[in-house]
Amino acid sequence: MTSPRIVATDLDGTLLTSDRTVSPRTRDALRLAREAGAEIVFVTARAPRGVRPIAEQAGVTGTAICSNGAIVYDLATDEITESRPLDRAAVRHAVLALAEALPAAGLAVETGRGVLAEAAYTRRLPEDVGFYRDVASVLDGDEPIVKLLAHSAAHTADEMIAALLATLTGLAEITQSGDGGLVEISAPGVNKAAALDRLCGARGVGAGEVVAFGDMPNDLAVLTYAGLAYAMANAHPEVLRAVPGRTLSNDEDGVAAVLERLYG
Repeated sequence: MTSPRIVATDLDGTLLTSDRTVSPRTRDALRLAREAGAEIVFVTARAPRGVRPIAEQAGVTGTAICSNGAIVYDLATDEITESRPLDRAAVRHAVLALAEALPAAGLAVETGRGVLAEAAYTRRLPEDVGFYRDVASVLDGDEPIVKLLAHSAAHTADEMIAALLATLTGLAEITQSGDGGLVEISAPGVNKAAALDRLCGARGVGAGEVVAFGDMPNDLAVLTYAGLAYAMANAHPEVLRAVPGRTLSNDEDGVAAVLERLYG
């Protein structure tokens, strides 16, 4: 069997341990894959600013797919090489839908380089504090919106998605990456697999030559796309139901365990 040419891996809950670091075993396994000729592609909900330090820890260079597929990012140059933002009309529609279905939810938008947050959006990541800017409304301004974020302390993400699906289906992509009561809304057709497919096409790589790893519903498109796919043992129930391939949990170096078999 020919080893996969691309390793497409999610970060949080997948490649990273629960303390959000790359373990020595995982770093060594990624190096093993690279030395065998594979390209490592991070496919993550994180914005570029949250990916670059992880890439440095992992010893990974090249291209990363960020913001659930809305951004393609060059790790070496710190440049966003592709961006697929939401249409302003779609954002307005989604904001109205959120106000009706989840009036307690706080809203923010990811621009690719920062976060514009309304007062009710209380989710503040310590490492991101310098990138937040308070706004009266996420509809103000003219910066690109690569993700609309809604956070509620009173609901799970699954409950929030169930409340929004009927209203937003066909108008936006709605998913979650496992951060409590947080849902993430992107432009129609924007997901990790669509961005990965474009990257693979540019390299002449088929989906059957990709191995993918993930743990949350926003990873399902990639896990379905790849010829070889592994759900982490700690994955969301929806992912475990949909993906037959299994590996150990993120804290047990599940990605490394598979890469060692494939490239050792």
